[in-house]
Amino acid sequence: MFPNHAQPLVTAPAETAILALLLAESPLSRVELARRTGLSSTAVTKAARPLINDGYLKELPPERTAPGAGRPVNPLAVTLDREFFVGVKISADTLFGTVCDLRARMRTTASRPLGDRDPAAVCALLADLVAELLDAKPEYRARTRHLGIAVSGDVDRHGGRVRYSVLPGWRDVQLAETVAAATGLTVTVENDVKALTVTEHWFGEGIGTEYFALVTLGAGIGSGIVVNGELVAGAYGVAGEIGHICVDPSGPRCHCGAAGCVEAIASSDAILGTVRRATDDPDMDFDGAVQLARSGDPAAQGAFARAGHAIGVGIATLVSLVGPERVVVTGEGLDTYDLFGAHIKAAYVAHCFKAAAKCPLTLRPLPWEEWARSAAVVGIQALFP
Repeated sequence: MFPNHAQPLVTAPAETAILALLLAESPLSRVELARRTGLSSTAVTKAARPLINDGYLKELPPERTAPGAGRPVNPLAVTLDREFFVGVKISADTLFGTVCDLRARMRTTASRPLGDRDPAAVCALLADLVAELLDAKPEYRARTRHLGIAVSGDVDRHGGRVRYSVLPGWRDVQLAETVAAATGLTVTVENDVKALTVTEHWFGEGIGTEYFALVTLGAGIGSGIVVNGELVAGAYGVAGEIGHICVDPSGPRCHCGAAGCVEAIASSDAILGTVRRATDDPDMDFDGAVQLARSGDPAAQGAFARAGHAIGVGIATLVSLVGPERVVVTGEGLDTYDLFGAHIKAAYVAHCFKAAAKCPLTLRPLPWEEWARSAAVVGIQALFP
């Protein structure tokens, strides 16, 4: 079924460049592929041939590029259903899963409520969810070899290990090996924000950019960074942790152990804690804090304003250091953007260095299923060396 189940699909630079471009922007003519990759037409044809033979690429019917043009061209396109990929996002209380095709289009979705957060229990539930997804159609089980898992926190992708994740409350969990044994699939584990960043860069707002960043707001404050067209993981796999930039040395203690982190001020739990203390109401939930702020309560509005300022300073720091062409802002925190959006923008403009402030902030609401899709994209990445 597959050229080599255990190895990447492509290894040669030319094949890698051709497949990556077609995954993002299929179909394209050989002439356009040559122009975009810098390869010769002969090199493009040679690189595409094994992918066509293996069924990953196909030639479309000939078409003329313009009226009166010469010989018609046969555009190359990805064969969407040649291989499928399962993605699972582990959130604080739910497993979200999907099966995607080669261009990351979701074919089916499913979810399971997460009760017991013990790693063994979560892995067993995850395996059941994967089985349900693969059983949706016979071709899913027959043509799937990769499973991507997205989880928050400090993830050792190479080792398949979750070193630290505050939402499920895990430390040093060997996730990939356990799930691979239970499912029979090749498993890749990635930080959820980094996975979402790759997905937006390959298939979303970041297509065509060499410098790109994504920031997530909500239960955590995270970010992913693309430089020279590649996701930056850093020497220790934690590059882009905008939530743990210190914006107030005398600020509240963060769960990471430091003080004054963006996340300690601007996560949904941090905002709720501030409003609870200000109103002396320890039983208030986040929806109650939002309602108070929208009704004009000064303390609640102040908590969101402080959060917005911290986020804006954090994004400005990231943009000034990296210089992305655009930044996508997403996450469940966008539901309350009306309460802190103006403060984010004001702090961003005030703290960006000069021309860096020209970088636009694009709001992109994404449902939880998109996080599962990003986990499937981690599986698609496994096709590449």
